[in-house]
Amino acid sequence: MHYNWNWRIFWELSPDGVHTYWDTLLSGLAWTLATSLAGWVIALALGISVGTLRTAPNRWLRRLAICWVEVFRNIPLLVQMFLWFFVLPELLPRAAGDWLKALPNAPFVTAVLCLGFFTSARVAVQVAAGINALAGGQRLAAMALGLSRAQTYRYVLLPLGLRIVLPPLASEFLNIIKNSSVALTIGLMELTASARSMQEFSFQFFEAFAAATMIYLLANLLVVAGMTLLERRLALRGTLGDNRSDDDGSAHAGARAVGRAN
Repeated sequence: MHYNWNWRIFWELSPDGVHTYWDTLLSGLAWTLATSLAGWVIALALGISVGTLRTAPNRWLRRLAICWVEVFRNIPLLVQMFLWFFVLPELLPRAAGDWLKALPNAPFVTAVLCLGFFTSARVAVQVAAGINALAGGQRLAAMALGLSRAQTYRYVLLPLGLRIVLPPLASEFLNIIKNSSVALTIGLMELTASARSMQEFSFQFFEAFAAATMIYLLANLLVVAGMTLLERRLALRGTLGDNRSDDDGSAHAGARAVGRAN
């Protein structure tokens, strides 16, 4: 079988007669980034909260946080996406379920919530590992200075713990961008779905997915560069988050080891 390469396909009109196939891919990229960023905000907010509870002295709060992590981390993402999209509206009161199903951007809302909750479990484990990696004396010293437990977390433990786990958090940001491709199964026209649509109409399979691959790669490289700059800017000398504290790079290796706790 002979394959006819056609790299000019990107500048040909798509079936809508208005946009080119390149415009279709860029639109898919925009949906991918919007879904990933919105999901990441939810994941970070929930992950920090649940991760903090995993280190709380109250055992019932710890158990609640552990249940959260085990539920969302151990159910496959594809299954969760289907549960959010197909099952949740049926479990809600009829009026709420009908409203949710009638939303014009229901796939986007569903994908954001699913990715946010799924990723929050992984972020929670990393945040808890970062807090536990700190010397116990810092917690005691903060409370000895008169800080309440909440203030100790807010001003001492969380700022230092989050600096420690910046490298694995960057990995989770990359993961949520890649995991957004699962949303094509519920009808969201993100980047992978746009590439598949291009392939189905033009039959240029390799061109479509080669372009999608390069776009994913460039987007993730930009995220890596940005997170590296942020890590260097927020690093504190003498802590695990500062890779300059030891010439042999052991501090940076320790930060990466925290990520492997997940």
